[in-house]
Amino acid sequence: MNIKISPSILGGSFSNIEKVIFDLNHSKAEYIHFDVMDGDFVPNLTFGPKFISDVRNCSDKVFDVHLMINKVEKYIDNYIEAGSDIISFHIEIEENISDIINKIKSKGIKCGLAIKPKTTWSEIKPYLNLIDQIIIMTVEPGFGGQSFMNNQVDKIRNISNYIKSNNLNIDIEIDGGINLETGKICIQAGANILVAGSFLFNQVDIISATNSFSDKFN
Repeated sequence: MNIKISPSILGGSFSNIEKVIFDLNHSKAEYIHFDVMDGDFVPNLTFGPKFISDVRNCSDKVFDVHLMINKVEKYIDNYIEAGSDIISFHIEIEENISDIINKIKSKGIKCGLAIKPKTTWSEIKPYLNLIDQIIIMTVEPGFGGQSFMNNQVDKIRNISNYIKSNNLNIDIEIDGGINLETGKICIQAGANILVAGSFLFNQVDIISATNSFSDKFN
């Protein structure tokens, strides 16, 4: 199985973000992960669609956009137009999930659903025939640098088993506290995309760190 690496720019320095994107573009990472937070759905605030649009020309990697926001339907066109390749949003929002999925997919963009640690995996079942990707949060969403929640491994395994038993073609992406040790645990449980932020950016060279991380699992 090909394991995709999706470095989260939340772990990098925003004072020189173009260089961060440029460096990741020259690494073995397949994706670049954008954690969009609105200060409402989660207690932190990061960036919006203009930021994504501004750095789009710095990379030809897959822009893996994770919306941790309310009012997804109101703003979804902006994130589509910004150059997102995959847009994932949270199942916990109080909106019509199917309508938003269909809107994203109608634009030729892949769509994913994300679930918080306290959300049971069965809540995502009704949408599995509509989406391309699931993001399983292994930390409470809102801040980078948190520790991996081991109690989420069974959720990864249960979703993976369900996908396989129903012959669905859906990627399982893990976001939160990923390093060499926890990444291996997630892959063994059935994940095939790893989001890594602090672990990669805390190392001396982001390109070599990302390449080494990718080589470890492929």
